Amino acid sequence: MVQRKIVILTGAGVSAESGLQTFRASDGLWHEHRVEDVATPEAFARDPALVQDFYNMRRAQGAKAEPNPAHHALARLQADYDGEVVLITQNVDGLHEAAGAKVIHMHGQLDQALCATCGHRWAAPLEMQAQHPCPACNAPTGRPDIVWFGEMPYHMDEIIDHLYDATLFAAIGTSGRVYPAAGFVREAKAAGAWTVELNLDPSDVARDFDNHIVGPASTTVPAWVDSLLA
Repeated sequence: MVQRKIVILTGAGVSAESGLQTFRASDGLWHEHRVEDVATPEAFARDPALVQDFYNMRRAQGAKAEPNPAHHALARLQADYDGEVVLITQNVDGLHEAAGAKVIHMHGQLDQALCATCGHRWAAPLEMQAQHPCPACNAPTGRPDIVWFGEMPYHMDEIIDHLYDATLFAAIGTSGRVYPAAGFVREAKAAGAWTVELNLDPSDVARDFDNHIVGPASTTVPAWVDSLLA
């Protein structure tokens, strides 16, 4: 019997119920900061102190957050499913890992730092300074290891391979506005996967999905996982 491969993409809506702000809500992160000021390489070159302060704030929030039932349900699916479950996230927090899941971070991780000069990576301190020195080359160009707008997401070759092999693709808590992630459903569907969206509201690419489950992730995801494991 051929095992079904499930590929899941998660977005900010999964972590919102753990108290982490999303970007596009009326009280979200972009309500207080323009993306051009804190989430581009140009912004970092122009005002590294502002960018570091923004991610220091996010890092502090993330350190206090706990996984919610959606995170735990997805970890349970990976552990108990009789087949492969690949979890890809746009989120930069560590809540999937805290729940026990293995995850591909396509947009980087808040708890990691990156040298813009030599490419060295290391565990980020809770607070980084404007000219944070790299422990490898000592250049004052340490930055959050976050994929900013205009940069290529991580692990794309691996992700595309998984999408082509999927028999079921699910997007959970995503807006469908940020590419290339918003196009994953079309890639998976073209390869023959059944597709489902679990979201509080329909995403911008909702029409591309075969099925829709509407509601908060902490409620819908555990019930969906139960149905898959039944």
